[in-house]
This record gives sequence, C-alpha cells and structure tokens, in this order.
Amino acid sequence: MGATQLIISIILLFNIVLSLAIIFLERKNATSTWAWIMVLTFIPIFGFFLYLIFGRKLSNKTIFTWDTKSKLGVKTAVQHQLRDIESNNFQVNDESMHEYEDLFYLHLRNNDAIFSQDNDVKIFTDGNRKFNALIEDIEKAKDHVHLVYYIVRSDLLGQRLADVLMRKAQEGVQVRFLYDDMGSRKLSRKLIRKMREAGAEVEGFFPPLIPKVNLKINHRNHRKLAIIDGKIGYTGGFNIGDEYLGVDKRFGYWRDTHLRVEGSAVNHMQTRFILDWNQASRNDIEYNERYYQAQPSGKIGMQIVSSGPDSEWEQIKNGYIKMIMSAKKYVFIQTPYFIPDESLLDAVKIACLSGVDVRIMIPNKPDHPFVYWATYSYIGEMLKAGATVYIYQKGFLHAKMIVVDGKIASVGTANIDVRSFRLNFEVNAFLYNETLAEMLVDEFEKDMEHVTQLTYALYQKRPLWIKFKESISRLISPIL
Repeated sequence: MGATQLIISIILLFNIVLSLAIIFLERKNATSTWAWIMVLTFIPIFGFFLYLIFGRKLSNKTIFTWDTKSKLGVKTAVQHQLRDIESNNFQVNDESMHEYEDLFYLHLRNNDAIFSQDNDVKIFTDGNRKFNALIEDIEKAKDHVHLVYYIVRSDLLGQRLADVLMRKAQEGVQVRFLYDDMGSRKLSRKLIRKMREAGAEVEGFFPPLIPKVNLKINHRNHRKLAIIDGKIGYTGGFNIGDEYLGVDKRFGYWRDTHLRVEGSAVNHMQTRFILDWNQASRNDIEYNERYYQAQPSGKIGMQIVSSGPDSEWEQIKNGYIKMIMSAKKYVFIQTPYFIPDESLLDAVKIACLSGVDVRIMIPNKPDHPFVYWATYSYIGEMLKAGATVYIYQKGFLHAKMIVVDGKIASVGTANIDVRSFRLNFEVNAFLYNETLAEMLVDEFEKDMEHVTQLTYALYQKRPLWIKFKESISRLISPIL
C-alpha cells in the first residue's frame, strides 16, 4: 500500500470513528447528526476541524455557579409559586392571566424563572431612543452599572458609551462590562485598556486560551442586559454599534425591540448578569443587598427566562411553543431569522391549520446569507400552511418578538433559529399583560406600513438559482 493510500485509509477510518462517536456518544438530534456526518464524509479533513470548532457539545459540568445564590431565596420562592399553582391558589393581578398558569409553571419548574407582577415596562423600537435612555440612566447611577452585550464596537456609539462608563467609574460608581469574545472580536483592545485604567472592570465571555484559536466560538453569549443600581434593567435585541442607530448604509434603518424595566424583574435580570460575570471573571461578585434594590413600579407580570447549551431543556423555545399552542385568535411574530426545528415548525403549522391568524415578519435583506436563504425555505412551508408573511422594507428587522391573542408576549435576545435555541446563551422576558401586549401589536401594525406581502403564488415563482440556494442552506441549517 502506497503512502497516499495509507493516508486516505487513516482519514477514512478516523472519520468513521468520529461519526460513530457523534451517533452513540454525543446523542445529538437526528437532523444535526446527519448534517455533521455529511460534512465529515464530503470534506473529511477540513470537516474534522469544523467539527472541533462548531460541533462539540459543552462539557456537562456546571458553567454558571454562585454559591451564595441561596441567600436570595430563589429556590424557596420558586417552590412556593409551584405549590400555589398546583393547589390552584396562585394569585395574579389580572384574572385573565390564570389561563397561562401552565406557562408560568413551565418556566418556574425548569428555569427557576420567578413570576413577578409589580413591573413597569417601556418599549423601544428605535436605537437612538433606546441608547439615549440607557445613557441617561447610567449618568444618574449612584452605586453600580452592570452591562453584558453580544456585539460591542469601537465606533461612535461604542466610544460614547465607554466615555460615560469611564466617567462614572472615576466618580466611584462600580462599573462591570461583559462582552462576548466572538461577537465583539473587532472591539479595540486599546479601548478596553482605557476603560480598565479608568476603573471599570471589563471581561470577555469565553476568550481563547490561545490567541486567535478559540474552540468555544460556536457557543456565544448572545444576551443583552443592562442593570443600573439594581433598580432599572434593559433587555432586548439592540447591540452596541453605529448600525443599531440606523447609520449603516448596508442595512439602513435598524428596527429592533428593547425593553426598559423597573420592578422585581430587575432582580432576576441582575442574578442572570452575576452568573454570567462570575463565569467570565476571576473577580467574582459576592451577594450584597446593594445589587437588589428593585422597587414595585407597576402591575405588569413578567418572567426572565434564560437558555443556553448548558441547559437540559431548550427553555425559551419551549416557551415559544407553549405560547403558540395556547393561541385562540392570532400569533404575531417578528424575527430576523426563521429556522425552526421540527417541534416549533409543527407548532406554528398546527396553529395555522387550526384557524389561528399567524403573521410572520422577516427582513428583506440578509446579514448572514446562508441563514437568510434557509429562512426563505421554511417560510415557504409557512405560506403553504396558511400563514401571512410580510417582508420588512424600511431597513433591517432585528426584533425578536412574539405576541399571542393580545394577552401575552415575549421579547428578548433569542431568534427563531436552531443557533439561538441550542448553541447561544440567551435571555427573554415573557410578559403577561394585555396593555403591554397590545402596545407590541400596535408596533407590529405600524411596521406593516413598510412591508410587502409574500404570497405563496409569488414564492412559487422564485428562480431555480434561488431554490438551489434555499436547498443548500436548509441542508446545513442545523449547524449554522
């Protein structure tokens, strides 16, 4: 046997062993397993390195730990709320929300997501308004500012925010800033150094052990949270960069959805931040009452729900499915990507086929081409099932929002795609309030002034080249 044949035989044997490991040890879902086997088969050497970076599961060990979390009484509060639901003694401000107790229960039992109903929420759909409000709140901070963002850029907005944070740190306010190492890979090291010199603590999530070689880049902290003095919280879709202000010529106007929260839900946002921070930093945050200063501010019911590759259950996706299956009248969805797995796809189809008015709004331009064409592939199925699909034309639609029957809603960081459900660390606010839900419906209807409708007849007329791109993108969608 020649040297070339020997090398080929070794590679083939190695691929067989790796394929068997994926099947019998990794125990991925069947779709993802087949996708990786195809990659290993058709691009054997390069495919192996792709698998090392994008295919491996995280270790089963606990990623997020906080020894003093018990002081918050989280487990006690969760058990108390679970018992009240099980004994039909659960008290809610709005009696109409009793029909969603099974959704409360789902998040309580599997995510420790305490239900609070003393919150006030403001909705932002414009980046300038959101960041003006955030920076104004930071300017007023007296004790601490905690931020985690997926993308942070060193552009005008990034510098503006950094300047405020450095000034507050120099005033004695404790500033902690956590960014995702992959999403913020273009963030200036010089800016990070300046912030640290000013007294701010700045950390990257899952940084590489070896520069430029990061085997965890597939598991990204996609969360966006800001907590000011333990009293005010922000979460939603906006990252930190000039494009989110609508000044990028490629994307144009940036349409997103973000929330400003006051009330007990801020405590739960704070706990999420602390868990993320303690994973990334050697300077752990210890429990202190100063971080939990939220005051009752309204009557909006909320649960702050997290998910990630460390979770046993795909909690945010399960929440989406539960919401959709509860719909009696309508489901409105805004998402930049629509790449559901079979369970969510079936839930939306069943809603359509049972007469629920399902409306899905997606952007008219891609920020990731393969994801964009995979979205169009699944949108075709939605059209066939009877969904109404709108293409947003004013700019780029990045909102992650679902409203059901004008009663409940979800806004957060999780897209409707496999990456958000299985690979990224995400956080969503599940909202139980008719007034707030109707406000989100109003925003959806305002956006309809800037859309074109994609009908099934138009979809069927797409060229053969588009169909080819859809097919290839859909084939690899489980590992995008």
